[in-house]
Amino acid sequence: MRSLSASETETEGRKLGESLRKGDVVSLRGSLGAGKTVLAKGIAESLGITEAIVSPTFTIVQEYSGREKLYHLDLYRLSGDDEFESMGGEEFLYPDGITLIEWSEKIDDMLPDNTIFVDITISDDGSRNIDITRGRR
Repeated sequence: MRSLSASETETEGRKLGESLRKGDVVSLRGSLGAGKTVLAKGIAESLGITEAIVSPTFTIVQEYSGREKLYHLDLYRLSGDDEFESMGGEEFLYPDGITLIEWSEKIDDMLPDNTIFVDITISDDGSRNIDITRGRR
């Protein structure tokens, strides 16, 4: 899917969010500024979450309540699997809600086989290409 604006990216997030169910893990991948958090805002909105969604870069995990619990992780500052495990991160891979993980490539080997991968790339014209793949690639 091609997105020409933040609004369109958020709309794609809402569409994806409507299909998510308890236990789903979503990997959000893309460079800084690609739109991962914008997409997360749309997902949260589809879950009935009215709180402001911000990237949890410094807190690492934010938890929200809606039709399902939403765990939003940002692993940008983590060094990898060991640090993720030491913070108790594995519980978010088999959640009692839905987990969104920004920078999930840092724990790629730990992701469940049924992870939903969302890759966002920025085109030369500033538009975003959003590719959603369900399951291991």
